Amino acid sequence: MQVVRAESFQAWCKGAEGEAMVDMRLVGSQPEGTWVLVFLGTAREVLEPERAAQIEAALKGLRDAMSGSYDPAAAFADLVDREPQLPEFLREPT
Repeated sequence: MQVVRAESFQAWCKGAEGEAMVDMRLVGSQPEGTWVLVFLGTAREVLEPERAAQIEAALKGLRDAMSGSYDPAAAFADLVDREPQLPEFLREPT
């Protein structure tokens, strides 16, 4: 969600589902325009705009899949034509 209006420990934020008052105590007061990851009415993390766009695209893909209008190529464009990558700690040393 994106901060629309900040108050001392809360902020009005706007997301795909509309506007809501969000508890900001875990991340501190944030200026208007800041993107935050919100879970159960509480901001958990401050996000860079690029990361917020990735999360919104993933959530849109999930909503589309649940509504029956799912296009995997659009929902997972960043994964098309890419081999899966192991996390660094599972890779063999070179």
